[in-house]
Amino acid sequence: MNDIQALLWDVDGTLAETERDGHRVAFNQAFEDAGLPWRWDEARYGELLAITGGRERILYDMRERGDAPGTGGEREALARDLHARKNRSYGEFVRQGRVSLRPGVMALLDEAEQAGLRSAIVTTTSRINVDALLGVHLGPQWRRRFAAVVCGEDVQSKKPDPQAYLLALQTLDLGPLQCVAIEDSPGGVAAARAAEIPVIVPLSAYFAHATIDAAVAIGPGLHTRDGWRPSLRPATGADDRVTLDDVLAWCAECDTVSQFG
Repeated sequence: MNDIQALLWDVDGTLAETERDGHRVAFNQAFEDAGLPWRWDEARYGELLAITGGRERILYDMRERGDAPGTGGEREALARDLHARKNRSYGEFVRQGRVSLRPGVMALLDEAEQAGLRSAIVTTTSRINVDALLGVHLGPQWRRRFAAVVCGEDVQSKKPDPQAYLLALQTLDLGPLQCVAIEDSPGGVAAARAAEIPVIVPLSAYFAHATIDAAVAIGPGLHTRDGWRPSLRPATGADDRVTLDDVLAWCAECDTVSQFG
């Protein structure tokens, strides 16, 4: 018997390839708009993803820049300004259709809703970014589809700290084994596991080769049944995606896998 009652969705990299297609480009636009010569190429941005939070990434990057402001207060003020600029640019990119939901996401959201399961957003990205992405893809009333929405402004400690997940469990009034988290990154998986929530991992572009441990399933994306651990039976029809039944079966097995080994 399966007790899963809610799907807890991460946003960046999980719902959409926002890091690759949106955030990095928006950061560079913010630097340009502020008259700074700084640019983050794909490799550098991949390194910075180890730091959770956009403002925090800017502050971390400043440590290695000789042309960054000299005092902590000046750096903090500049980071806040750049982060606000970046969020505005990101929202415009989303409205222009430059950031799409990952294949398979919408189908699983719909299937869960039809089956009577609740969905929640559990992210430590900014609320304005979540609103921009989901407002475009789910419509202006997107919040009605989610029983809880936890964003970066709602917690003091960001992932891999479990605070966001603990707050989501409290809001939903559910225990950790009544939920399954959907995450794409080591930090997100660590946050969910620290809250004792089982996790499935559709790997994103930036974390395709990351070390993921103690997930109930790991694979290339919700759009395909190929390449998942534990493996899935081939599709019997034209639809090759991961289904809600697959997710529930993984959770019922109560086993965990790692990305390597």
